[in-house]
Amino acid sequence: MKQTMLLKLAPTPEQAQALLETVHAFNAACDYVASQAFEAGVANKFELQKMTYGELRTTYHLPAQLAIRCISKASDVYKRDKSIQPTFRPEGAMVYDERVMSFKGLTTVSLLTLQGRVLVPFRMGGYQESRFESIKGQADLLYREGIFSLAVTLEVPTPEPQETTDTLGVDLGIINLATDSRGESFSGEAVEKNRIRHHVLRQRLQKHGTKSAKRHLKNLSGKEARFKRNTNHVISKCIVQKAKANGQAIAIEELRHIRQRTERTVRHSQRARHSSWTFGQLRFFLSYKAALAGVPLHTVDPRNTSRTCHICGYCARENHKSQASFVCCSCGYAGNADLNAALNISRAVVMQPIVASENRWNNHRFG
Repeated sequence: MKQTMLLKLAPTPEQAQALLETVHAFNAACDYVASQAFEAGVANKFELQKMTYGELRTTYHLPAQLAIRCISKASDVYKRDKSIQPTFRPEGAMVYDERVMSFKGLTTVSLLTLQGRVLVPFRMGGYQESRFESIKGQADLLYREGIFSLAVTLEVPTPEPQETTDTLGVDLGIINLATDSRGESFSGEAVEKNRIRHHVLRQRLQKHGTKSAKRHLKNLSGKEARFKRNTNHVISKCIVQKAKANGQAIAIEELRHIRQRTERTVRHSQRARHSSWTFGQLRFFLSYKAALAGVPLHTVDPRNTSRTCHICGYCARENHKSQASFVCCSCGYAGNADLNAALNISRAVVMQPIVASENRWNNHRFG
């Protein structure tokens, strides 16, 4: 399995200037390659190399291997959507591979710039040192808020999935970010309070418009996203650890196109909260943490998981009384709606996909 690890660089002022000039030239060159790709309707890397390589070397002064990496980056972005011409931020990530980057022990990395190679020190903590031998392949040079970092790729061995006889279903939501089929819920209240606080603060600072307000806005940048990311790390770690300890697989809803499926049911007052919900991030964290722990992860069709009674299998819109309440119109079961959905998700893996129906499932019961 591939993972990414950040190494914080500590260049001298001269090295930082050389790196920054190289980053600017690299991204300007990416813009040029993307414009040529868009005008000619060409996405093939070899064709683009014939068209642009000479210009990258003479006008943008890129070393040979950085020119190749530039063409590859622009081609990959253009392939995603050929209807528009891609543009690149002046300080966007710059790609390095083994030909233009090499580590010199545990403290220094050699990076190619427009002025030649520079030996840049980096900071190594215990976490990074324990994984240093796993670094393989290319890396991205990042420049954020005046700090250079190197995002390196790790090749981490993935254990064989453990054998399981049971499944831990996980229902994802907004009020409760996650609820598992054993009844544990992870509230989204702290995330929502954090979102509102930052929203109000940003509005107030933008209204003032003073220099100090702008400095404060800059300091706020990314704090809300980091809070959400940390919350998702904590939730996914707890779920994976629980499943591994109990010898269970994990089942979650298929989240593809979930915003489009759910936006019609969201009230106007809740749209900001709904649109800021990090659906994909939590799923990604669950996916890679489960793989590293040897816990199988399944996805199930989300249709009707919240409308179906996990006791008798009766499916009807009227069963889901409110966000938190579920009352079966057939057997009378009453309980927490998120827990009921999580139980349906866990059993859909071993039984059958949940399908749309307003009647009983031909006498199929969950047991």
